[in-house]
Amino acid sequence: MAQATARPVTPSARHKPTGKPFLGLIDAVVTDVPAEISFDGTVTSEEAAAAWQWVVRDLAADLIDLDAINNAADGAVALDALMPEIMARARKAIADAETNADASRRIRTQLGEDAFKKIGVILNALRCRALFDKAQAFGRAANAMQEDAALAQALQSMPLQDVPVVSLLMVAVVGQVANPTRLMVAAIRNAGAATEPALRRGGYAPLVEALLAHGQNQIPALNQRGTFGDVDLICRAVDRFHKLLRAITGYVELERGGRWAAVAAALTKSVSDRIEPRLREVPADLNMALRRREGSDRVDGDQILAALNGMYLLETIRDSRDSLAVNALFDQVWSQTGQALEIHVERNLEYLRRNPADNVSSARLDAALKMAEIRFSAEYAETMRRSKEAIVRR
Repeated sequence: MAQATARPVTPSARHKPTGKPFLGLIDAVVTDVPAEISFDGTVTSEEAAAAWQWVVRDLAADLIDLDAINNAADGAVALDALMPEIMARARKAIADAETNADASRRIRTQLGEDAFKKIGVILNALRCRALFDKAQAFGRAANAMQEDAALAQALQSMPLQDVPVVSLLMVAVVGQVANPTRLMVAAIRNAGAATEPALRRGGYAPLVEALLAHGQNQIPALNQRGTFGDVDLICRAVDRFHKLLRAITGYVELERGGRWAAVAAALTKSVSDRIEPRLREVPADLNMALRRREGSDRVDGDQILAALNGMYLLETIRDSRDSLAVNALFDQVWSQTGQALEIHVERNLEYLRRNPADNVSSARLDAALKMAEIRFSAEYAETMRRSKEAIVRR
């Protein structure tokens, strides 16, 4: 086990890299940045990093041998053993800041304003750290529960009356749940109604907040741009966002002007604003990939990949459009891509009729049929493939 021995604070020690915040002890409730909306059950990665830096450089530099815990396989175990003392010091520092102006200025400077506002949540997360594995296991177990009644009963085992704790635990649970709607249905069943007041009285407001928090956490994946953007990651983020938001907007009777409705609308706008530019590019990418080039004709692999990625994104948006604000644009792009694909398939079939040995047209047709399988159906693509085979056999 790594030994967390006492050591003096030196100038060089204050500038060492601090490593992963809290060695992953609270990762279950750490979300990506930027975060436009704050939730009681989450901590951004920037806030966690600032709090960790405060602990290792200002609060407990004499306790923590940073090199030892960062380089040890069981460094988290060593840090966990120090937590009672670290927590005691943190509580004292915060209590001093509440009654002493100089102490308040000092801790605000050390932490930064954002992390200072969240330090209570961070310390609460550290206090609950042993429960996060159990909460995540609960989420995974919920995926295997076949009966809604069993899930509803299991959900009642959460400490619903302890709002600060259950806010954190719900975030950990939702992160592991494949179908968030089932959790929401179970909560509604226990609350006796799908209204906001009923869910709040039943102690399930933290569940709704956790769903919204995870919805917001899909946004960073959508910020990728350029050739090397991971479209598969983007598609997964859009699909996950839809499942999370649909669990709320499709099942909860949201109050007009209430927080949940406002947050859901803000998140929908943020996601849609990031999706729209990519959606607009799909028809152009498709036509650039499948057009015949004058002179030295060839198939551009990068453009084919961009067009295929666009079609996969279009398919994902089609399945998630109830949670997005892109309906008019989607309908336009959906129509344009359908018309364009039909034209490109027919053109390349005609090129092959004229010259069955035209390998470039054959490869371009194969790419078009992959896209057509996504846009239309596997049956349509298979019919066109048989037409191609018939032409080549002649």
